[in-house]
Amino acid sequence: MLHLIAANNTLTIALSVIALLVLLVLAFFLFSFFNLYIQAWSSGAYISPLNLVMMRLRSINPKLITMAYIQSRRAHLEDITVDKLETHYLSGGDVINVVNALIAANNAGIKIDYKKACAIDLAGRDVFEAVKMSVMPKVIDCPDPAFGRTTIDAVAKDGIQLRVKARVTVKASIEKLIGGAVEDTIIARVGEGIVTTIGSAGTHKLVLENPDSISKTVLSKGLDSGTAFEILSIDIADIDVGENIGARLQADQAEADKQIAQAQAEMRRAAAVALEQEMIAKVQEMQAKVVEAEAQVPVAMSAAMRDGNLGILDYYRLENLKADTTMREMIAKDDEGAE
Repeated sequence: MLHLIAANNTLTIALSVIALLVLLVLAFFLFSFFNLYIQAWSSGAYISPLNLVMMRLRSINPKLITMAYIQSRRAHLEDITVDKLETHYLSGGDVINVVNALIAANNAGIKIDYKKACAIDLAGRDVFEAVKMSVMPKVIDCPDPAFGRTTIDAVAKDGIQLRVKARVTVKASIEKLIGGAVEDTIIARVGEGIVTTIGSAGTHKLVLENPDSISKTVLSKGLDSGTAFEILSIDIADIDVGENIGARLQADQAEADKQIAQAQAEMRRAAAVALEQEMIAKVQEMQAKVVEAEAQVPVAMSAAMRDGNLGILDYYRLENLKADTTMREMIAKDDEGAE
């Protein structure tokens, strides 16, 4: 009997301790979320304490959701609920940024629902910044100095280079934010339009006299098609005269032609030198043949005298003729040296 009473007392104590621990844990959670609960309740954005506890268990920041919900309720955004905020948070979205964007759009009279705002945010776009750009247009420098270029360089038909700085005023198009091209596309298209317009001008003077013709021509091409923006205006901030590209190209062409001519002349000179060396070789070959032929003369003369075809007197007359010829050659050389 005593053992049974002792067992009952132990069980009672254990249950009491467990209950006390549970109460302490609940008290801790309730105390942790008490300020959020009071803040939400006093702001007209009621969130139950149990819901706040469940947010913590679902790895959701209760304070962030509470602040976003309070903002939406104070701005009378009736389509925003706590469940929608939690879903967007769990999807990796910026809850506060979306709510701020919706509040700004609502105050500015821009139609955008919560679902679309969340889609824009999850797509990686700053939806709040987009709403601000819809209300207050943004000015984009063209070209972007961040990429190291300060002017757009183009050449007119007369060969004169013009350096242009443009400023493009755009506003965000909420409907085109999902899938629309970014600012870099606007800058690239405007730059291409400026180069094309200047390149089609007869002279650079026409462009300098009417710089607004660039703006009108480029603006008429619908460069904001497929982008997340609407171009309001394209203004030429500065235009300067650069180099005479046409003259430089002609000079480069002339230099290239001169080098080609020099190379061709060098080829002809080399061919002439080679031909000269070939002729010298042929002369030497002929001289060798003459020497060889002269070496055969004494043999032929000896054979002729032996056979009786050449007499001694004929031989003397031949020697006299050779001596006379040699003397005349020596006299001719002396006369040329005297002159």
